[in-house]
Amino acid sequence: MTSTTPEHAGRRTAAGAVSELSARSTTKRVLVVGAGATGGYFGARLAQAGRDVTFLVRPGRAAALRTTGLRLSGPDGDEAVIPRLVTAQELADPYDVILLAVKAEALDTALTDVTPAVGESSVIIPFLNGIDHLKALTERFPGSVLGGVVRAVAHLAADGAVIFGGPTAVMEIGELTGEVSDRVRAAAGVLASAGFAFSVSDDIRTAMWHKWVFISTVSVITCLMTGTIGEVAAVPGGPDFAAAVLEETTAVAAGAKHPLSAAQVQGLRTMMTQEGSPFAPSMYRDMTDQRPTEVEHVLASLSSAATDLDIPTPLVDLAVLRLRVHNRKPVTPS
Repeated sequence: MTSTTPEHAGRRTAAGAVSELSARSTTKRVLVVGAGATGGYFGARLAQAGRDVTFLVRPGRAAALRTTGLRLSGPDGDEAVIPRLVTAQELADPYDVILLAVKAEALDTALTDVTPAVGESSVIIPFLNGIDHLKALTERFPGSVLGGVVRAVAHLAADGAVIFGGPTAVMEIGELTGEVSDRVRAAAGVLASAGFAFSVSDDIRTAMWHKWVFISTVSVITCLMTGTIGEVAAVPGGPDFAAAVLEETTAVAAGAKHPLSAAQVQGLRTMMTQEGSPFAPSMYRDMTDQRPTEVEHVLASLSSAATDLDIPTPLVDLAVLRLRVHNRKPVTPS
């Protein structure tokens, strides 16, 4: 799960990069790799907006979606999209825009599966947590990869429906170099004005780091304390613990030259010490549901970056140990 919160507001975006193109119709082909919470939500919104969208999914997920459609459930009720689907064995032709929306453990398989869809002019926009995936992607598909961040309160229910909440969902893309290129503008023409907030960033690496700080902080808080943000905040010492975790994660970002502003840090601190908040990230839900977590890609990677920068992160390190032990336990059958 990703989250739309005040601390993400005010990031630098490329003025005018979206406004003209977003109003144009387009026939560019979009491939969404994965139809879970992230891919399912944003892909459905793009399809509803009339974009040419195909989902690359596993055979089992394809069979379920062909039977029930891609179902979304939110504050305003339930809806369904009849998706265009393809499996890896059926994929043959290149797509213009490829949205990579899988969990870290599925990345290697996804890179192999999506290869036939990557043409000379294709752009790949990953929406994974952390930043480790950029190295694997740029090595496999040099010159084709953009940076991307999405924020939406969403998760995949046991019956395959995408459950979403919150006031809005956000997508942000950009060149890893910071350039506002023609291909970014072209991608913006496909992705903007599709039922969610959209922007082009001239510093997408920093945007990705700030998302990494957010998801790491909430994951450490909730997984170590085995409770939601509100449950941790409600007990003596809980707010101080949350603030200490935030101090560690923001120190790593600052050391890596992607610092959060004072306003962003304060926004995060307020959100993460809010009594009554039901918020918990996907890593916490995976842990409590006895599923494997993304600990290596998200928390262990941040811990490694901290070590390289000689920044102590004892609480992050403790959460890494906790979740590594969890990941060695047998998976509960669904």
